[in-house]
Amino acid sequence: MPDPSERLVNLALYLAKTNRFVSAEECRVAGLGYPEEQDAPAFLRMFERDKEALRAAGIAIEVNDDECYRIDRAGTYATEVTLSGEETATIRTAVAALAADESFPFAEDLTIALAKLGQGSHAPVTVTSALVDEDPRAQGSSAAIAAEAISACKFVSFDYTNAKGGSRLHEVAPYGLFFREGRWYLVGLDTSIGEIRVYALRRAAALSVNAVAPKTPDFERPEWFSVAEYSLQPFQYGPTPFDAVVHFSAEDAWRAPRLSGGTGVIEELPGGSAVWRLQAADARGLAAWCVEHGPGIVPLEPATVSDAYEMGLKEVLGRHDR
Repeated sequence: MPDPSERLVNLALYLAKTNRFVSAEECRVAGLGYPEEQDAPAFLRMFERDKEALRAAGIAIEVNDDECYRIDRAGTYATEVTLSGEETATIRTAVAALAADESFPFAEDLTIALAKLGQGSHAPVTVTSALVDEDPRAQGSSAAIAAEAISACKFVSFDYTNAKGGSRLHEVAPYGLFFREGRWYLVGLDTSIGEIRVYALRRAAALSVNAVAPKTPDFERPEWFSVAEYSLQPFQYGPTPFDAVVHFSAEDAWRAPRLSGGTGVIEELPGGSAVWRLQAADARGLAAWCVEHGPGIVPLEPATVSDAYEMGLKEVLGRHDR
């Protein structure tokens, strides 16, 4: 009997070569590797697992009213993309920068993709996403391990140090990853509290994947889950959320939609300036963000943020006066 990987390939090829819908029974007797002695319920369970595995691999499968199947070609096969010389150069520059960044865990995949754009020298690397206070190599390694665990639906465990300096072991069902301002974040269900939390990988140590039954998923990711809903600004994580207002000058108002990351509400004011109404959870973090992205971006409310902002400006000015 073929191994599961060979059976999956056979099923994918069988569905790909036909334009009509085929039934599960047709797949069963087509010599794809399903055991002949297998009873119907066992076959259907195996067939369902195989379909989910193909979908997870990016193969879209259509189902008609008669419970028959075929590959959705429009949803599965990429259409041809034609790039101009300028577009190719732009992509090569961005890809080369990430491929050279030690904090990016998928450099090898990007290098292969870059090679498919054609021959020629690499565009010069002028930027990276690493921050001076991070360990980019450790972040990249943790992100790569987490990505594998997400794909295999395996639990991960790690020692996590929170913003107050407390540290403890966490076991998490990893649902997704996102990257913001040079840092990787893991979103997952913390098994000890039964809640979805966001973890900055720079604070995680000794991240490892559950090695028990490596080919068997530990959990099912909820169908409703979207990592975009958890991709907040760093200053929006914390135990005590509060409402805040940030003012963008007329010269900087055009930056508000991009810098807000799609969170909160941006209101245009007479004269061309704008205010950003949002929810935050870290007063010093929001103040530091305003200092970093200013001038022209000033927190108005609450007072804890505006006071921290003024103190931050004085510290910056003091360093420059030395």
